[in-house]
Amino acid sequence: MESGLEELMPRLLPVDDCDLAEDFDPTVPPRTPQEYLKRVQIEAARCPDVVVAQIDPRKLKKKPTVNISISGCQPAPEGYSPTLKWQQQQVANFSAVRQSLNKHRNHWQSQHLDSNVTMPKSEDEEGWKKFCLGERVYSEIDAPSDNENLGIDYMKVGFPPLLSIVSRMNQATVTSVLEYLISWFGEKKFTPELGRWLYALLACLEKPLLPEAHSLIRQLARRCSEVRALKESKNEEQISALNLIICLVSRYFDQRDLADEPS
Repeated sequence: MESGLEELMPRLLPVDDCDLAEDFDPTVPPRTPQEYLKRVQIEAARCPDVVVAQIDPRKLKKKPTVNISISGCQPAPEGYSPTLKWQQQQVANFSAVRQSLNKHRNHWQSQHLDSNVTMPKSEDEEGWKKFCLGERVYSEIDAPSDNENLGIDYMKVGFPPLLSIVSRMNQATVTSVLEYLISWFGEKKFTPELGRWLYALLACLEKPLLPEAHSLIRQLARRCSEVRALKESKNEEQISALNLIICLVSRYFDQRDLADEPS
């Protein structure tokens, strides 16, 4: 059996017979190249030929779902579709914002953040949702009718996407936060806080897009079209915001199959 394995799996580190010290101990760090290679062989020989993975069946009860939809956006309801001129102007404005951001990124990175601004770690999904949207939106708490505080409590209303903040975010963080907010938006309503952050994160995305970012922005545009299609009354401000995101994804980031047909 061993000879058959040798033929199928020739040793990459052959060790010729060599005189090792009588007190050779494979459990201590090797002192010579021969001792190192011998130790590797001993460890390899202890590995079982077959390894069985221990799988927790409880984790398999919920079937994983993967969204690989390649469908386009839902058509805009009658009267909701933006004109081609409007879309072209938004793309031009967005391009100018991106150029300005890239030009002055180093300057804004050098600016000190206020003492109350603590940016979450990249992998802290819940922390970023609360940071961007505020505890009121995140927890779906109605804002008080009276002005109880003269100052702004950014923990409650969310931190705006200031240049001093977004300039500190690398591409991995930009993509992660974009994913967190799109996931939240998949089950929640569109809010001004969400719209501001989505616009800022899109402005920070570098081209050419990585596959993950490509998939995310397409998902975002489709979600915007779904929310827009459910609007019973034409809220000019919100419809314009949804149209803007669809426009930028489709026309600036070259996802033309998602573009609105001009009215």
